Amino acid sequence: MIHLAEATALAVLLLFLGMLVCSEIGRRIARVRLARDPDGAKSGAGAVDTAVFGLLGLMIAFTFSGAASRFEARRHLVSDEANTIGTAYLRLDLLPSDAQPALRALFRRYVDARVATYRDVDDIDHARARLDAGVALQSAIWTQSVAACSRTGVESRACLLLLPALNDMIDITTTRATATQNHPPVVIFVLLGALCLLGALLVGYGTAIGRERSWLHTTTFAATLALSVFVIVDLEFPRLGLIRIDQADQVLIELGKTMR
Repeated sequence: MIHLAEATALAVLLLFLGMLVCSEIGRRIARVRLARDPDGAKSGAGAVDTAVFGLLGLMIAFTFSGAASRFEARRHLVSDEANTIGTAYLRLDLLPSDAQPALRALFRRYVDARVATYRDVDDIDHARARLDAGVALQSAIWTQSVAACSRTGVESRACLLLLPALNDMIDITTTRATATQNHPPVVIFVLLGALCLLGALLVGYGTAIGRERSWLHTTTFAATLALSVFVIVDLEFPRLGLIRIDQADQVLIELGKTMR
């Protein structure tokens, strides 16, 4: 099975080669035009170049900024989840002492399940199974906590502190799951790729005035744009590509250690 990093690298390589081809096509079109009409070959080219490259720069800035902000948001959500779990775990002290050991054991299993959920997410079936296991543990923790709060003699203030904390702990799992699926529409990336190819075509057209091909400019242009697209896509999938947020999981791992 091809992983996302490999698929992205292949797509970017094809984009790089496509830009080289488009640049050569643009050069040949310009050479034919120059042979027929030397004075009119450059007529209006400046306005078109400005519009296309301006839009290309805007698209790269837009997609990169969005990918970077989503990357940071996903990383912060890991810390937020660790905080909500830690808060709920500490508030177990408010329950009767005989109800605490079973709940603390469930919490330890729950933290392990949450860490495992976002490991090796290339395997969708295993990732879903781990996610379902975490949901089952959530249900067990909630059920036992409500049962403990329903006992006679348990202060209502304890339940008013514990149950909202458990609710926050459960809600943030949905927030994290939604964040992993939050990406720009595919048409944005299609448009970005099309603008890269069009820009390469204009670069080839613009450098055709010289008899020798300017491989330095053409290759640098294609490589820079291809690398930019690669980074943007990699930031969009921080659990699957080369740029990862796995280190953020250390917060949950350390939290699990404090519960032992």
